Amino acid sequence: MDEVVEILPDLLEQTGIMLQIVGLGMLFGGAGGLVVGTALYVTRRGGILAQPVVWWLLNTLVNVFRPIPFIIFIAALQPLARVVVGKGIGTDAAIFAIALAATFGIARIVEQNLVALDPGVIEAARAMGAGPWRIIRTVVLPEALGPLILGFTFAVIAVVDMSAVAGLVGGEGLGNWAITYGYRQYNPVVTWSALAVIVVIVQLIQVLGNTLARKVLRR
Repeated sequence: MDEVVEILPDLLEQTGIMLQIVGLGMLFGGAGGLVVGTALYVTRRGGILAQPVVWWLLNTLVNVFRPIPFIIFIAALQPLARVVVGKGIGTDAAIFAIALAATFGIARIVEQNLVALDPGVIEAARAMGAGPWRIIRTVVLPEALGPLILGFTFAVIAVVDMSAVAGLVGGEGLGNWAITYGYRQYNPVVTWSALAVIVVIVQLIQVLGNTLARKVLRR
């Protein structure tokens, strides 16, 4: 117990850093994924803004980058991180890599949820004279909101997992702290404390996502 009290300040500090990494990673990655995923849906053949060439380019981009293991992706992205955030290591570089990886993963989640929409809803909006952008804004996204919330909940949990790899490029957070001061220094209290906090955070995220999705689906 004394050891837990002793590491508590570091535990709280690293938890805050992890939440910052996850929050910023999801802010940029979530926005990017929503845009790319929606573009994949509307530009597909027969879509609201059908553009097969654009769809093929976006689809290829997502298919190329999404399957890359994040531990390899974050290392390979260092040169680009230096250009964008000014350095290839550290927490900022880790956030950049997480945001980019999340964009590709979330894009596919968004596309899959939008494809599942009833085509009749789109046709009804078209019949009432709604234009493509109005349909996207007032029909497509609102109709898919419940499933999208569940998809984004899954993505947030995946980003929590990604944040644990941030230490590979010098990023801070619970993952790096657990490996550096727990595993490498044979201190199981540090490792298990970090693990317990991550489990609690993931459970809270899942409960919040399920609750919000349930409320939306009941409207």
